[in-house]
Amino acid sequence: MKYTQLGRTGLKVSRLVLGTMNFGPQTDEADSHTIMDAAQQAGINFFDTANVYGWGANKGRTEEIVGSWFAKGGGRRDKTVLATKLYANMATDDGKVWPNHDKLSALNIRRSVDASLQRLGTDHIDLYQFHHVDRDTPWDEIWQAMDVLVQQGKILYVGSSNHAGWHIARANETAARRGSYGLVSEQCLYNLAERRAEMEVIPAAEGYGLGVIPWSPLHGGLLGGALRKEREGGAARSGAGRSADALANSTIRAQIQSYEDLLDKHGLEPGEVALAWLLTRPGVTGPIVGPRTADQLASALRAVELTLPDELLASLDEIFPGPGPTPEAFAW
Repeated sequence: MKYTQLGRTGLKVSRLVLGTMNFGPQTDEADSHTIMDAAQQAGINFFDTANVYGWGANKGRTEEIVGSWFAKGGGRRDKTVLATKLYANMATDDGKVWPNHDKLSALNIRRSVDASLQRLGTDHIDLYQFHHVDRDTPWDEIWQAMDVLVQQGKILYVGSSNHAGWHIARANETAARRGSYGLVSEQCLYNLAERRAEMEVIPAAEGYGLGVIPWSPLHGGLLGGALRKEREGGAARSGAGRSADALANSTIRAQIQSYEDLLDKHGLEPGEVALAWLLTRPGVTGPIVGPRTADQLASALRAVELTLPDELLASLDEIFPGPGPTPEAFAW
């Protein structure tokens, strides 16, 4: 496994991030433990979860599974850089959230961190992330609450997810004014087929020293050999419906066909190339991979060792052109 610093911090993290969103809803507790053991044995030390994972009546279940894995001992917690997220309504009935039980008020931040710590069975969270932008709570209030958690030793670093470039700028300018450390990472939708983050989010993250953590690196399975699996009658999976909907668009289908044809010529696996491409991108710490099985984890691990030649990178840019440099991409 290869490692890098998380943004401007001294924290060393693996170039792959183990996403746990499938633990509970799609992968049972025993298999989830097996995957986490295999990931750690392979050198992955960066695990990502969220308080809402488990979904519906089972919100919080994923954090509980991670917590039961930590409880097995053997240095599991000490070897893990643990990231979780808050923002969502944690009521089991989404339509009946009680006031102040979601978003980023100081009250909900305090409530949410204590609940996550209990489910995770740990005394601190290494990276506490805002799952979404709270348009109603001022950043001064948010940072005051976060500073208290840092002082209490409940969290070490703060990150964001699904924030625009100007949100990152406002957050860190407010933090600087207060003497707070500010955001150190941003989780965003970023992959070969979805490169809009290059226009504003990634430049802002680089400018403020945030590590970029791409989610959905295979774009809902579209970049993981979707057409090949379609021909082979592959089993249904999470995201397969979204992939099928996308492939119904003739333009997207032709683009994915060109992608798979190109990689066939090079003898490469589409999913592994999609991950390896992200590892070449400026500012990227590591993509989040969410394996449901040990075999899927093994495929992701191979991507870390994969070197993409310049010729192939140029061909990928032709198939999936990015927006171009900022501000030229939108100014003229």
